[in-house]
Amino acid sequence: MKKLRNFHIHLMALTGITMAVGCGDNGASTNTEEKKRSGEVFQASAGRTYLKMEDADTFMSDWSTKNIVVCHSIGDPDNLHPTNGNTSPRTAIHNFIHRYLIASDPKNLSVMPDLVTSLPEISHDDLHFTYTLRDDVTFDDGSPLTVDDVIFSLKAAKCPLTNNPQAKPYLQTMMDIIKEKDPRKFTIVMSRRYLHNIVLLTDFVIIQESFYDKNKILALYPFKEISDSLFRPEDHPDLVAWANGFNDSKFGMDPAYIKGLGPYEVVSWEQGQAITLVRKKDHWTQRLDNPTYYDRSYPEKIIFKLNRDANSQILDFKSQVMDASFYTSSRTILELQKDDNFNRNYHSCITTNYNYSYMALNMRPDGVKHKKLFTDEKVRNAMALLTPVEDIRMVIGKGKAVRQIGPVSPLKPDYNSDLTPIPLDVEKAKKLLDETGWKDTDGDNIRDKVIDGEKIQFMADLHYMNSQVEWKDMATMIKESCYKAGIQINLVPLELSVHYNSAMAHDFDLMLGSWSTSYMPDDFSQLWHTESWGSQGSNFTGFGSPETDALIDSIRYCVHDSLRIPMVHRFQEILYREQPYIFMTSGTNRNIVHKRFGNVDILFDRTGAWLPNLQLLYGKVPMQSGAGPVSKESSTVN
Repeated sequence: MKKLRNFHIHLMALTGITMAVGCGDNGASTNTEEKKRSGEVFQASAGRTYLKMEDADTFMSDWSTKNIVVCHSIGDPDNLHPTNGNTSPRTAIHNFIHRYLIASDPKNLSVMPDLVTSLPEISHDDLHFTYTLRDDVTFDDGSPLTVDDVIFSLKAAKCPLTNNPQAKPYLQTMMDIIKEKDPRKFTIVMSRRYLHNIVLLTDFVIIQESFYDKNKILALYPFKEISDSLFRPEDHPDLVAWANGFNDSKFGMDPAYIKGLGPYEVVSWEQGQAITLVRKKDHWTQRLDNPTYYDRSYPEKIIFKLNRDANSQILDFKSQVMDASFYTSSRTILELQKDDNFNRNYHSCITTNYNYSYMALNMRPDGVKHKKLFTDEKVRNAMALLTPVEDIRMVIGKGKAVRQIGPVSPLKPDYNSDLTPIPLDVEKAKKLLDETGWKDTDGDNIRDKVIDGEKIQFMADLHYMNSQVEWKDMATMIKESCYKAGIQINLVPLELSVHYNSAMAHDFDLMLGSWSTSYMPDDFSQLWHTESWGSQGSNFTGFGSPETDALIDSIRYCVHDSLRIPMVHRFQEILYREQPYIFMTSGTNRNIVHKRFGNVDILFDRTGAWLPNLQLLYGKVPMQSGAGPVSKESSTVN
């Protein structure tokens, strides 16, 4: 066996981009404050993997002394189930209530051991990965973490009956887990070399077998059997019964059934209002001599408070109701930064991330509820020409994001810079629509066409999230532009969970959305492989062919950049030509953190700051002279 080779180096190479401002190592430079307030966008680079905010040297008299972080949220998670879910609010909370075998190292843009003692030993054929569990980890009932819990957790995620189609592609290569003689050692066996054979473990939480499978039903089925493509789980009534219980919504919605290894637990969830996390008493992380980044939990309580109204958000920050936000609009944070009192109380800056926004087009509609509007490549290209992305970027995003031409972040070497942003061109779009037979034959200013013997008008519903007014503004701009070419767009606002459930069920014409990605090399299976469409995974549009599936598989199983990157470029070219998505802009974080907390690191690969690491400065720095402290809560939420 030999240790992991050049894994950190390989991942660090992915961040070879230019920094927008001059800063010292892992911290802000002397001129950073002016740059932050001028709206400068901070980018990651090989020498700049996070921003260190300087601690306040004085604790102001009107700052709360409560060790509670109230974080602004714009939407509820779809659920908090350990395996079944697919929204960024869910991921954010999971990071505080669960733990992983391997974790992302956001301060170094790499990976790090979490529940294991080190990164794995790897066999010469690169297919066997041997890990050793830490001996200091316990569940809430005091029982130690065991290899059986690990096997159960990954088997539960792998089980065909588990309702997590979005995660299944990442576990395809995991064929078996072998217990070693050492009771804390185990070996994960892969079927073939895969780009993410180690990184994939950062996405799967480790849960307690005795809580989620009291009768040890999954233990009756070897991992290798469940991994076999010929295995028919529906033929096993006990397994079906277990899966029905495990998929029950109570494990994702009821705090009494949301259990994890993390230092925080969910104590209340008021739908549409707030989710409250409380630091566990006598948690195993509190007994560690050398806690890791993920072992620390300084705030006693973390409250995610929902507020979608921009004006109300501004009032909340001016009155210090909120301690943190990473989800305000660019317009909101720039408005706040004009206020001297806000700047006195809060750190704030805009940073790039690896996310992107898009408009998806249903390429494979049922033809009944959803008409065949976007099945033709020329029509989809016309839609791209009608989408005012640059206007959206400047008007809504205030020019703080950059154009996105495909699913690969411009921050990565995999990005195909030969592809140029598609301009707004209504006349060219009209010509393409004419060529495909979409014409206004009845003089009502809406194009129409006979499809399958039925005359239909070019009228499409555009789904968007009601979490921020910016989504509505974006949808409105698209609607107005499309009408100029004879296309009627009907706007349909939806709750976050309903929005994505409709997309996975292919129940839409057009939809606006965003995806969170990372600095790591992309695996396109989840979003673009045809299997992910058939299983109602995250291939919403129905994109794909045997050719693109083969290309996706070649990319995911290629571990050499010299061979992989040209294939990634080719894949971007195909998406650019076929336009299943109209790619909008790359993502930014609008970071706001109250200065009453120290130890504030703004991360490029996470959404803002790592909240459990925030340390209340009360009692650690001098108080403002001439006044006593204010012991009020930072929020009206208890």
